[in-house]
Amino acid sequence: MTAATQGPSTTTTTTLTLGKAVNAGLRRAMTEDDRVIVMGEDVGALGGVFRVTDGLQKEFGADRVVDSPLAESAIVGTAIGLALRGYRPVCEIQFDGFVYPAFDQIVSQLAKMRARSAGRVKLPVVIRIPVGGGIGAVEHHSESNEAYFAHTAGLRVVSCSSPADAYRMMRAAIRSDDPVIFYEPKRRYWDKGEVDLEAEPASLDRARVWRTGTDVTLVAHGPTVKTALAAADAAAEDGFSVGVVDLRTLAPLDVPALRRCAEVTGRMVVVHEASTYLGIGAEIAATVTEACFYALKAPVLRVGSYNLPYPPAKVEDDFLPDVDRVLDAIDRALSF
Repeated sequence: MTAATQGPSTTTTTTLTLGKAVNAGLRRAMTEDDRVIVMGEDVGALGGVFRVTDGLQKEFGADRVVDSPLAESAIVGTAIGLALRGYRPVCEIQFDGFVYPAFDQIVSQLAKMRARSAGRVKLPVVIRIPVGGGIGAVEHHSESNEAYFAHTAGLRVVSCSSPADAYRMMRAAIRSDDPVIFYEPKRRYWDKGEVDLEAEPASLDRARVWRTGTDVTLVAHGPTVKTALAAADAAAEDGFSVGVVDLRTLAPLDVPALRRCAEVTGRMVVVHEASTYLGIGAEIAATVTEACFYALKAPVLRVGSYNLPYPPAKVEDDFLPDVDRVLDAIDRALSF
């Protein structure tokens, strides 16, 4: 077909920021299913503090995009009641450090109901949490609390790192009959990428291999995937082949994917923003060591933040794991 006779383009791919991709995923789910309700502090008229829900209340009305009181426990408790009545609520926790008032509702009720009812009662609730540092926020506005929820049986815990995954994973989370903690890396909200708006919802139990390597495997999720990719690029300039795996799902972990990568490289470094003490990296290190002991050429190493509260903004860059700290861990892994 010549250019003169081609019909209109049928591409469904567009460039979106990660925040806009979450918005698009919410809009698609709300369009397809009128049981989907969005609720949280300032999610309606304001569109959320990060503008992730911008325009949804105008399109779907105040009955489906609900501005809640400043009460996280009430937000999640109301969502549980709505789910019991057949709705599929999506809650926004405005900042990661604000989730703790809702901790009892999440851990004691939301995570337990399906097991308590022997599977007869399902709670399809999604709790969106902007996570991590990097935006110069004040106290209580920067946390990496994923290990609390990944440790809680009955919850799915996922963490997106790219616009494409944000869109597909949000749609999948809303379709899930399990409660989902959905972490969104707040310092990546403005990163852009290609999004296929007709792509199928992503699996919520599969990691993504961003690049393969033969010397070392970096394992990251959410905000540190970009850091890991930059470190892999820098290591390549020195002649090292470094693979990068994006966990995407923290509970359950995609152990087969981790095992395959560990068996290829024999060296693994886990990178996350949270403290390494009792963090996700410790679980991955133990799991990979148990599964791949004879394939490993070095211990599984971890790069994370220090075992301290998130610091003031002016020293945040020294607190968060960066490319140099990841490269140091790569060097240590290669030295064995």
